[in-house]
Amino acid sequence: MDSIKELVDVAVKGIQEKKGKGIRIVDLRNIDGAICQYFIVCEGQNPQQVSAIADSVEDMVRIELKDKPTHVVGTENALWIAMDYVDVMVHVFMPEARDFYNLENLWEDAPAEDIPDLD
Repeated sequence: MDSIKELVDVAVKGIQEKKGKGIRIVDLRNIDGAICQYFIVCEGQNPQQVSAIADSVEDMVRIELKDKPTHVVGTENALWIAMDYVDVMVHVFMPEARDFYNLENLWEDAPAEDIPDLD
């Protein structure tokens, strides 16, 4: 369990490294049928930043935890990149895509933590 929380913390650090905004951690551990234990949702201002955030998360997790995602999708257009670390899913959105898919509100009954933006 501690290693999962550590993965969440390192992923958040990777997001912050590239100035990702609106970071929200959704705790799905007590939600029936959830596909993972945590969702991390954030956004970048343009496709280049979305890609840079995803790359930063992948690099930090690989360096600090010797782990890599089992699957990454969305890198072609970088409007929404989803990174699957089995117990943790990291979603990096463009703001319009985040608003459209409204992902974090699908589990509005799950506890969520908003991480303040670093400026």
